[in-house]
Amino acid sequence: MNDLGMAFATAFGLIVGGDAALWHIIGLSLRVSLSAVAVAALVGLPLGAVLAVMRFPGRRAVVVALNALMGLPPVVAGLVIYLLLSRSGPLGSFGLLFTPAAMVIAQAVLIAPILAALAREALSGLWEEYRDQLRSFGAGPARAVPTLIWDGRFALFTVLLAGFGRAAAEVGAVMVVGGNIEGFTRVMTTAIALETSKGDLPLALALGLVLMGIVLAVNALAQALREIAARQGA
Repeated sequence: MNDLGMAFATAFGLIVGGDAALWHIIGLSLRVSLSAVAVAALVGLPLGAVLAVMRFPGRRAVVVALNALMGLPPVVAGLVIYLLLSRSGPLGSFGLLFTPAAMVIAQAVLIAPILAALAREALSGLWEEYRDQLRSFGAGPARAVPTLIWDGRFALFTVLLAGFGRAAAEVGAVMVVGGNIEGFTRVMTTAIALETSKGDLPLALALGLVLMGIVLAVNALAQALREIAARQGA
């Protein structure tokens, strides 16, 4: 118990004292995850909106595929990205493997289906509610997409927060494509795994506490946005 108490005390000291290595890892983690969410949103949100309002051959298959990809094992996604970015792969000439860019790609691939599926669910209800009104103004499904995205912005921001939470907690894919290189591609989750295996509990605990704080803050913000959206819809 004394050793554990000392580990927690040291962990708090690292956080409060602004340990350079600790905050570098945290900063890189946030940059990678936020970048991945931005990239995934450019694909996932429009795709979700299109699936919510349009009916076309193969739509059901796309929806089923998105729902299946929501459970894509991270290490499998990491392996696929690794093969694409390796020297013998089709994208090997770009030299992205074992860089933060590769980690962004891996996280974006993982969360894009999640964003698309959640956006479709969020906007389907809005489309059912406003479909007749929008059609009365001459707006078909394609023209209605931007309107629905704007009207559902609070719900979609909650979707983005869910994607960020998923990206921030990812370890398998970023370990495979990033290599967990100290000072370059080491993020919170991979550092926690490494430092725990080395027995460096203070640093692992400090990173774990910060990661939990980020997750709690994201969930609190998502709940606040849901309440704002509910009041606006009342």
